[in-house]
Parts: sequence; structure tokens; C-alpha cells
Amino acid sequence: MALAEIPLCVWRKRGQTFVFRGQTIHYWTAGQGEPLLLIHGFPTASWDWHYLWQPLAQRYRVIACDMLGFGDSAKPVNHEYSLLEQADLQQALLAHLNVEQPVHVLAHDYGDSVAQELLARHYETRVDIASCVFLNGGLFPETHRPVLMQKLLLSPLGWMIGRAFTRDGLVKSFRQIFGPHTRPTESEMDDFWGLIDSNHGPRIMHKLIAYIPERRVQRERWVSAMQRGEVPLRVIDGEVDPISGAHMVKRYRELVPNPDTVLLPDIGHYPQTEAPAQVLKHYQAFRDRLISPPRRAACS
Repeated sequence: MALAEIPLCVWRKRGQTFVFRGQTIHYWTAGQGEPLLLIHGFPTASWDWHYLWQPLAQRYRVIACDMLGFGDSAKPVNHEYSLLEQADLQQALLAHLNVEQPVHVLAHDYGDSVAQELLARHYETRVDIASCVFLNGGLFPETHRPVLMQKLLLSPLGWMIGRAFTRDGLVKSFRQIFGPHTRPTESEMDDFWGLIDSNHGPRIMHKLIAYIPERRVQRERWVSAMQRGEVPLRVIDGEVDPISGAHMVKRYRELVPNPDTVLLPDIGHYPQTEAPAQVLKHYQAFRDRLISPPRRAACS
């Protein structure tokens, strides 16, 4: 089953904006029903979800934003970017949209860390999370294997590396992390790059990459939240992803009680664009199981 794409030009026209701490944030929402918050990864944006957007909107109220420093949202230069602030942003967006119901979360990569923070806040009664599904991401710092570009951005020369980052550099990085048969087309690469390059994005990439050491600082709090077991969780993971593929899922199964995991063979780091129909199938199966079966009528 092939899912229809939403061209980036159309996606952008459907966006709306709100102001978060003085910065303009672009967001999207569609559908009705239980709120489903989609959280994108690094270094891309919410357009990553475009194949899944319409199918999910047929069942849920889907909500997504380009986080601060990403996509078409503001990318202030003199700013210390933080996963905790991105979680604040997600909560501010839900408040802006007057979302009061428990929220389901579907996250990817960098967004996984934001989702982990929201999960920790759930247990601190600061937000109400109904369920959470993680796509490929560094849930455990000890299993995260950064690509060369990430290592360079973390180095003292990161500011220079980021400013020199080009579409060709993105192509080289993505060639390493996508599945062998599911790499993006030239057109898709143009669109990914356009979102990164928007608002002079490369000049702040060395600041965004601070999420990698921040994950180490928050590890115990976040892993403890995943181990609580009160919020339903699932991992849907592209198996051949060198950053957070099968080796990350192995660690998840070791640490999280009653682990619910799905491995997608021959799929890499971006399952929502590489194999969107599979992701949709496994996500819907997860959600369908959350619905309590109807009680049988008592015999008279």
C-alpha cells in the first residue's frame, strides 16, 4: 500500500504560526478525535510526517510543529537550545490549541528525547500522556552511534562545520543512515535541504547538536520514566539504521519491562518516509489494542 505524499509547497501553505517566548513557531493540525502529537527529528522538520498525515488525521486530531531551530520556525543565533525547552514548546502548543484531553505521542529521533521528557513530566503530573510510540532515536546514550557530521558538530570547530554544511553534506549523511533500497529521491533531498537551510539554519546546527550531551545528563530520569510501565509504549524501528537500529532495540528490550518492539527489515533511520505504510500499520495496531474490548452482556 502506497501512501500519498504531501508536496512541501502544499504542506507549507497549510501551516499556521504562534509565538513561543518571543519566537515564531510554525505548526500544523488536522482531523478530529483524540489528540496525537507528532514530534520530528534532527536535522529535519514536521514535513517528515507528510506520508502519515492524512491517514492519521482520518482517526485522530493530529498536531505537529517545527521545533525551535528547525524547519520554517525561528532559528535564533544567540540562543542555547535545549530538549527541555522543546518539551515546553510542545506543551505551549497544546495549550495554544486548547487541548485538554490526554495526549498520544508519536516521535522520531531528536523528538524521541522530547517525548521522553514529556513522559517524565507525565509522572510528575505536569502533562497527561496517554501513550507514546518511538521511531528510531537515541533512547539510551550508551547505544547512540553518531555519524561523522554529528561528531564534527560536537567538536570545538562545530560552529565552522555547521556554517559550511551544504546539501551535498546532507546527501552523504543520509546515504549512510537510510535503508539500501529506500533512500530519498533527489526531489526529496531538495526538500529536506530546503527545510534545513530555511532561516539560515546551518549557522545554528552546532547549537542544536547540544542535545547529544543533554541526553546523557537526563538519562536516568528518562529511562526510569520508560520503566514505570503505566503509559503504553511501543518502539517501531528501522533495523539497519547505524545510529539507532537493531542494537538500540536490543538495549530497550533489556531495560524496559514487557517491551513492545517492532523491527522493520532493510529500513533505516527514517521509517516514516522509508516505509510509511508499515509504520502506519504497526502504529494503528498499537492504538487498536489500547481500546478496551466491549464487555459481554450478563446472562439473564
